[in-house]
Amino acid sequence: MTHVHLTRDPDDPTVAVVTLDDPKRRNALSLSLCEQIKDLMGSLETDGQTGAVVITGAAPAFCAGADLSQLGDSRRDGLLAIYDGFLSVARSALPTVAAVNGPAVGAGMNLALACDLRLAGPKARYDSRFLDLGIHPGGGHTWMLRRIVGPQAAAAMVLFGEVIDAERSTEIGLSWKRFDTDAELMTAACSAAGRAAGMPRELARATKDTIREVHAVDSHLDAVELELVKQLHSMDQPAFAERLAQLQSRITRK
Repeated sequence: MTHVHLTRDPDDPTVAVVTLDDPKRRNALSLSLCEQIKDLMGSLETDGQTGAVVITGAAPAFCAGADLSQLGDSRRDGLLAIYDGFLSVARSALPTVAAVNGPAVGAGMNLALACDLRLAGPKARYDSRFLDLGIHPGGGHTWMLRRIVGPQAAAAMVLFGEVIDAERSTEIGLSWKRFDTDAELMTAACSAAGRAAGMPRELARATKDTIREVHAVDSHLDAVELELVKQLHSMDQPAFAERLAQLQSRITRK
């Protein structure tokens, strides 16, 4: 049974909306669901149409975490298979937006953390919960969370069990913005994705790569060199000439 559905923003078909749709299980990450996420993200990468992706969950949850009951004796392989779902999002070259419309718990929080941008609806909750269940965090949870919110907030959530609501999530930088209704959330998520999808496709991908790579750069001068190579390449592309001509035309008309 398919529990991951793909739709398109009616105003911008380059925006893919990926919805986890297993509401009775609060969109928990089963092995099957994770495989479906991985396969769908792979197809979006290569379809030639998709410019950005919005990921959300069917109400009442964004994603309630991993279904560990399915692991059986293959614990390592099973965990890695579950990781594949959100890691396919983390690895994606496409810009990704998490529309967090309800609780994002454990591995479900990893799915939100794997996205480039997180927007929170009124019922959004970020709940690490690993230690409450007697299990160590996995899937790069601590690494992603510390990079996004810093060591103190990461410790508060993981070690001290703080559950972060929509408003607090914007205060600590876990969410970019919060919205009063789920309808406003989805409109904003698709609009943000549409802006990214409207950029030259390869330029957006290269810039996303740079945002990842620059985290490991030691100095400002190293960052200058890293960006310079890609900036010079972008100046040789047709998109730059076209957009520069459009800008010059607008200036001339004024």
